[in-house]
This record gives sequence, C-alpha cells and structure tokens, in this order.
Amino acid sequence: MVLAGIALAGALLSRWLDLGVLAGAGFLAGCVLAALATRPADLLTLAVSPPAVFLAVTVLAEIVTTLGEPSPVRGVAVGLLTALASTAPWLFGGTLLTLLITVPRGLPANVRELRDRLAGSRLFEQEENENPVRWEEPPAGGRGRRRLSPDEAD
Repeated sequence: MVLAGIALAGALLSRWLDLGVLAGAGFLAGCVLAALATRPADLLTLAVSPPAVFLAVTVLAEIVTTLGEPSPVRGVAVGLLTALASTAPWLFGGTLLTLLITVPRGLPANVRELRDRLAGSRLFEQEENENPVRWEEPPAGGRGRRRLSPDEAD
C-alpha cells in the first residue's frame, strides 16, 4: 500500500504539474520505502509486485486526469501509452532497487522456503500411479510374474 500510495501521488502530480519526472521519482521513492518497511516474511510478495503496481497506478492516474476531456477513452489510451513509454526506465530502476534492498533483508530465504513448500507438496515430482498398468515392466521385487494356466485363470 505504501508503494501504491506514493506512486499514485507522484503520477497524479506529474500529470497536473506537467513534470514527467515526478511519476518516476514517486514510484522510486515508493519502492524504497516499501522495501524498507515490509516485514521479512512478505519480501517475496513485494519483490514481484512493483510492475503490477506501476501499471495499476499509471492506468488509474490516466483515468483520473482525463475525466473531463471530450474523448476520455482516446485520452486514456494515448496518455497510457505515452506514460508507460516515458516512465519505463523508472519502472526498471524501481524494481531493481526493490530487489537490491530486499536481498540482504532475507529475500533468498523466502525463495528457499517457497521452493521447499512446493517440493513438499510434490508439485514437481512425477506421480507414482500415473499409469497403474505397465505391461513392459516386471513387477516390483525383480521377480517375473508366474503365468497362470487356462484352468487356474478361472
């Protein structure tokens, strides 16, 4: 929420004051504050959220600033493409800065914990009973199966 709030304030001020650098600076400041204020258990969620927050904030800021225009749909589309193109370096910088701050705070431990939980739930292992009928393989134990005579089969 810190990231979204500061980035939205920067994006809106950028549109109203016609200073493009405010949108990027607000996003960057939000990334830094969020990375420092987030508790270590939630660092993995924070590490992957800046691009989504950036897109949501940019769309919301464009909708808010084009409400009074004669063609709001066209205004939002053009404004969104322009804003995304002009602030893309800020997006990459903010995401990189978030990762640089969260790695020493415990992000690798969160990734290991997630990997262990996923391995524990056997998501990445092949199911043992995937194909219960295996004609080519001998049964477990290494011994061949004894053929039944026609009299024994009934």
